[in-house]
Amino acid sequence: MSDDRADQIRQSFLRQAKACADLGSPFTARLCTLAAERLTGETEVGAKVLGWPGNPDGTGDALALRLAGTLHALVRSGQDPALAAVYPPHAVDDDTLWVAIEAAIRRDEAFMLERLKSAPQTNEVRRSSALLPGFLTIAAQTGKPLVLSEVGASAGLNLQWDRYSYQLGDFRWGKASAVELAPRWEGPPPPQTAIEITERAGCDLNPLDPSSEDDRLRLFSYIWADQQDRIDRTAAALAMATESGLKVEKADAIDLLQTRLKSARPGMTHVIYHTIAWQYLPPALKAEGEALIAEAGTRATDAAPLARLQLEADGKPEGAALLLTLWPAGETREIGRADFHGRWVKWVGWEDSAV
Repeated sequence: MSDDRADQIRQSFLRQAKACADLGSPFTARLCTLAAERLTGETEVGAKVLGWPGNPDGTGDALALRLAGTLHALVRSGQDPALAAVYPPHAVDDDTLWVAIEAAIRRDEAFMLERLKSAPQTNEVRRSSALLPGFLTIAAQTGKPLVLSEVGASAGLNLQWDRYSYQLGDFRWGKASAVELAPRWEGPPPPQTAIEITERAGCDLNPLDPSSEDDRLRLFSYIWADQQDRIDRTAAALAMATESGLKVEKADAIDLLQTRLKSARPGMTHVIYHTIAWQYLPPALKAEGEALIAEAGTRATDAAPLARLQLEADGKPEGAALLLTLWPAGETREIGRADFHGRWVKWVGWEDSAV
């Protein structure tokens, strides 16, 4: 472990701390800052983190979030009561917090080293707040029932977006639900049109089973410990997915796209969608996926349209871009922007985005 490499790792933790603060998690921002300032290579865990061989940033291996999620798993599992005593809702000073973290690093070494091998996995339900107006736009533009295919679906919580209720500004959608989404809304109302879903499928390299206690723990551990509303919302969505028997296929994006795009679906609109997932694909797979979707677009017709709806980072400072592509025309428009955790949506819409 070189000093230069350790310094690069520390800087990545500080960048993550800023991102966490911007996304409303002062506790996780504190944790990342303390790790950047105080973690040493004297322990196996410290040496592993500070000598990390891959890209430590949030768009790469998300190393800071791996560490935060590993510590949160110790708390939520009840495995480390001493660490839990310094976690939210408890309030302690930085020195007390770090002493407890250092003790956990030594005490729970085997668990932490194993858990650090796994990439963070989230299934942020509030992203459906940005998806719904996109799906309404697709239904309005094509006038057909929807077939859903989600890439990077995790536990499938955004595959059941139509089972939630929404308040988007003055626009209300959906029946009464255990999950109600009400982001800060800016812009005109989305299209008011009926939606019918005839089929849904999703894939993930490591799909999580909503009914599995271990998988639920994994999902909760990567939700920031001071954001209880996210934890509660995810718990409600998991209960709904368990009740419905929703399952996500274990496959990569290319497998799903090859299978699902193989044949047209006359009388239906096939929607490929993903939220903060495409950016994590290796460049070669990303290029292959883009080619598969584009080729399927050339086969789309007015009778069997194809749509791609994506909420992904685009390098701009304000949230993520909500992009919609509709075939057979093949036109792509930015129909809005949204917070990475779905706290707000700035809606433009299909018609206004063309102006």
